[in-house]
Amino acid sequence: MTTIDVDRLTRRYGATTAVDELSFAVPAGSVTGFLGRNGAGKSTTLRALLGLTRPTAGSATFDGVPYGRLADPARTVGALLESDPFHPGRSGRDHLRVLATAAGVAPGRVDEVLELVGLADAARRAAGGYSLGMRRRLGLAAALLGDPEALVLDEPANGLDPHGIRWLRDLLRAHAARGVAVLVSSHVLSEVALIAEQVVVIDRGRLVTSGPLGALTAGGHATLEDVFLELTDASA
Repeated sequence: MTTIDVDRLTRRYGATTAVDELSFAVPAGSVTGFLGRNGAGKSTTLRALLGLTRPTAGSATFDGVPYGRLADPARTVGALLESDPFHPGRSGRDHLRVLATAAGVAPGRVDEVLELVGLADAARRAAGGYSLGMRRRLGLAAALLGDPEALVLDEPANGLDPHGIRWLRDLLRAHAARGVAVLVSSHVLSEVALIAEQVVVIDRGRLVTSGPLGALTAGGHATLEDVFLELTDASA
């Protein structure tokens, strides 16, 4: 199965360093939370993984292969970015049918993923009328179309109510149990605590800590600010 590997990744924009020699790995069969405050470099890292921005140095790969060189990207990686584009006048089902055709995925898979993400009843409605939570579910359905071996998800719990977050946890853990490597980005520790087993925490583009979630939350941290304050004090 596929692993997600970030190795000394650096991305600079002029004089600004968005990601600074960042290294971590997401093994197959795990759900890893990717945590950091807004502006910490999470989105840049995910964009580098998905071939949307070129690293200044280092690499971001799937089993050592950059996204742009994958032989079958739709069946290797499923992605959900914070802003997932769709035509507002097109139904959720038609949106997925267009993506499935482009990726060479069988048309029957569209209805399977709509059922999987709980959008079967709303499939024929215009996606422009979907709530934020429904749009995230539609984006997740798109990520799952190719039944990929790795998932890269940016803020997938955004817009979901507590029931929806529990549903997301069960869905992602079920995929991990099948050997899928799942990377979930968020800036909310409490959401990740319901979903992930491992965490990677970054700040200002650099790795702060990584490891089992239990080690991060053992001190009763409620917010990322608590985590950063403690880690900063410890390193001072």
